[in-house]
Amino acid sequence: MRKSTLKISALGLMFSFAAAFGQETDSLAVKNAVKVATKTEEGIKTVTASSKEDNNRNVMLNAANNTSPRDVNIGLPSTVGGITILENDLPAVYFFWPELPNKTWRQSVGLEKTGLLKMDQLANTMGDLGFAVNSYSQTGTKDFKLKGKFTTSTFGWLQGDINASGPISKNGWTYTVGAFANYDPSTFKLGFARNVDETKIFRAGLTKYFKDDKGKISILYKYADSYNVGNYAVFQYGENGKVTELDNFKIGRDSYVVGDGLIKMKDILSGQNYWATMNGNDNRTTSHNIDIVGNYLLDNGWNFKFSTRAHFATAKMSTIIPLSIFQANQSAGYTIASTGQPYSGAVGTQLAMHTPKTPITNIAGRFSLNKQLGNHNVTIGVLEQYYNIDQFTSNRSFFFQTVEPQPQRLIGPTTDADGFYNYNVGGEYHSGTENKLSVYTTDEWKVSDNFNLSYGLHLKNHRIDGEYSLTPRTVGFSFTDPAQFNKIDQSFYQIGGSLNATYNISKNFGVLANFLYTEENRRLESYSQAFEPNTNKIKSPLGALGVFWNTKWIQLISQATYLKKNNNLNRYNLVNPANNSQAQTTTVYYDIQTIGWTTDFVLNPFKGFNLHYLITFQNPVYKKFNFNAFGKDYDYSDNNVLGVAKVLMEIDPSYTVDKWRFWASFRYFSKQYANLTNALYFAPRWETFGGVSYAVNKNLNVGATVINFLNQRGASGTINGAELITDASPYYGKLLTGTYIMPLTGQLSVSFNF
Repeated sequence: MRKSTLKISALGLMFSFAAAFGQETDSLAVKNAVKVATKTEEGIKTVTASSKEDNNRNVMLNAANNTSPRDVNIGLPSTVGGITILENDLPAVYFFWPELPNKTWRQSVGLEKTGLLKMDQLANTMGDLGFAVNSYSQTGTKDFKLKGKFTTSTFGWLQGDINASGPISKNGWTYTVGAFANYDPSTFKLGFARNVDETKIFRAGLTKYFKDDKGKISILYKYADSYNVGNYAVFQYGENGKVTELDNFKIGRDSYVVGDGLIKMKDILSGQNYWATMNGNDNRTTSHNIDIVGNYLLDNGWNFKFSTRAHFATAKMSTIIPLSIFQANQSAGYTIASTGQPYSGAVGTQLAMHTPKTPITNIAGRFSLNKQLGNHNVTIGVLEQYYNIDQFTSNRSFFFQTVEPQPQRLIGPTTDADGFYNYNVGGEYHSGTENKLSVYTTDEWKVSDNFNLSYGLHLKNHRIDGEYSLTPRTVGFSFTDPAQFNKIDQSFYQIGGSLNATYNISKNFGVLANFLYTEENRRLESYSQAFEPNTNKIKSPLGALGVFWNTKWIQLISQATYLKKNNNLNRYNLVNPANNSQAQTTTVYYDIQTIGWTTDFVLNPFKGFNLHYLITFQNPVYKKFNFNAFGKDYDYSDNNVLGVAKVLMEIDPSYTVDKWRFWASFRYFSKQYANLTNALYFAPRWETFGGVSYAVNKNLNVGATVINFLNQRGASGTINGAELITDASPYYGKLLTGTYIMPLTGQLSVSFNF
C-alpha cells in the first residue's frame, strides 16, 4: 500500500479546538497535534487520527522568556504552570504550584524526542482538558552518540547542553549521561543578582535491550536545581489601549523587582518573622527523579509499555506581584527604607509571597497494552498517580516601593519599621495527599477506505486526604492551636473521552467532526484559603465540525468549535477603585463559553518554500461571574475573558536552499481586555521571530534567531490592580504595571551530533 501524508498545522488545529486548562491562578500555553492523511490503493486520501504527536518548532518559541514553551491564547484561561508537560508519558510535575514544570524540565538534547500531544489523546490517556508537550528521555544506545548545544544571546544568556550514550557490553547493556546548565540574565538587570534564571539538570541511565528486538528497559535518574525571578513593566496607559514607555523605565529592559531582592515575612506556622531572598536558597527548587521505562513485545503480538516514576522535590518559592501605583506628596509620610530620606512621587504597592522549604513526593506509573487487530488499533491502559505535599504554606506581606528601575523599598505610615504590613492577610495552608487511579482504552478504527473513527474512554478515581483550616487570615495571623485544622476526606469519580470522525467526500476533500468531554473536581490546592471550596464537578464538553482539502501544494482545514467549562476557580488580588491603597484577595467561581472558527493551511508552491497561515475568530465570555468585594456586589457575566484576543493570526514562512534554512514567524493578537470590566484593554500587537541556520556538515549546525525583530515595546496580559475599574478615561496618562513581551533580542546557537 502506498501512502502519502497530509500534515495539518498543529497550531491551526489547536486554535480550532479553542480549549485549555481552567484557571486557578494565571497563564498557559499550548497547541494541537496533526492529522495524517493516507492514500489507499484506490487513491482516496483520508484523514486519520493515527498520529498522536507532531514535532513543531513553534511551541518552543516563547516571546516572554527563554525558560518555557510558548503561551498561546485559545479561548479559556490557563494555569500559571503553562502548557502541560509530560516526560516519558507522565507529568513532569504532578501539580504546578509550588513546583513549576520549568524547575525540573527544559527542552534539551537530554530528551530523545519532543512532540505535541493532541487534545483528544490527553483526554483519553490523562483524563485532562488541554494540550501537552510530550517528551521522552534519551535512553542508552547501541552505538556511541554524542550531541550537544551551546546558546548565547545579546544580553549574555549562557546555556550549555550535552548528552552522551553508547554500549557497555555485547549482551545489550547501554548507558546515557547528560548535563544541562542555564545562566540567563534575561533582558533586564536585577539589583541583587546577575541571572534571572539559573537551572542545572543532570541525567544518567542504563538501558538493557532484549533479544530478538522484543523491546528494552531503562532506569533513568535526573537531578534538577532551579530558581527563577519574574518581572513586570511600568508604563503609562493611554487611549485606544496603547501604552507609552516612560523616560526613566524601559519596558523589558528595566527591573521592577525591589533592588535588594529581600522580602520580610511572618511564618504562618510558627509566628516567627524572617527575611527571604528572591534568588538563591529561598527561591530554589531541587528534585530527584527516578524513572523505569520500556516496552516488551509479548508472544501474542501485544506490545506491553510501561513508565514508572519516583519524584522527590524540595520546593521554595519567592514571588512579588505589583498591585497598584499611586502618587504621594511630601506630607504623606513616606521615607526610603535604606536612607530615611523623605520621599514624594509615584508609590508602588506590592504583594510578597514566600513558600518556605516544602517536601513534595510524586509516585506515578503508566502500564498499557497495544495491538493492531484487523482494522482496529487498540490500546488498554492503567495510570496511577500518588502525590504528597507536606505542610504547604504561602506566607504573605505587603510593602511599598519607589517606581523606578531596581526600586527602593519605602517606609510608610501604615508599615512597620522595615516597610512591611498586613502580614499573612490571604495566607495559604494545606497538607496531605492526592491519589488518581485511572483505566482507559482507545481505538483507531479504519471503517473503510474513506471513513475513519478514533475514540477513547478514561475512567478515574480521584481521592484527596489531608488537612486545611477555615480560620480567617487576619492581619498578623499565624496558627496557634491544633484545633484550627480540619480534615479533608474526598473521593471523586470522573469520566473523560473523545470521538473523532473523518470522511472523504472526494479524493482531496472531506469533512471531520470531533467531540470531547472531560470532568474534574477540586484539588488539594483548592483548600488553601479559609473557606470550604466548591467541589461540584467541573464539566467540559467540546464539539467541532469542519472540512479539509488536500492537494500536492496546499493542505487546508477550516473548522468551527463550541466549548463550555463550568465551575472555574480564580483568586484575584483586588484593589478598591475608591481607595487604591486597599487590597483584598477574592475567590470567584464562574463559567466560560467560547465559540470559534479557524482556517489553517500549509502552502508548498515550489521546492524549498513552505508557508503556514492561520486565522482564528473566537468569542470567549464569562458566565455566572459574580462576587462581592469592598462591600459591593459585582457581576461580569458576558464580559470577554481577560487576556484572550478575539482574532488570532499566525504566518510562518520558511525557505531551504542547499545548506541554508531561512524562517520567520509572525503572530498577531487583536485587542485583549486587561481587566474584568473590559474597560481597559491592550491595543493589537505582533510577536515576531526570525532566524537562519547553516549546516556546516552532517555533524555541525550553526543558527541565529531574532526575537521581536519589529522591536515592539508594548505590554500584554493583564493590568495588575485594575480589575474593578469601570471608566478608562481617568486612567489615561496614569502609571500602571503589567506583563510584556521580550524586547529585541538576538540569539546564537551551535549544535553538534556525532
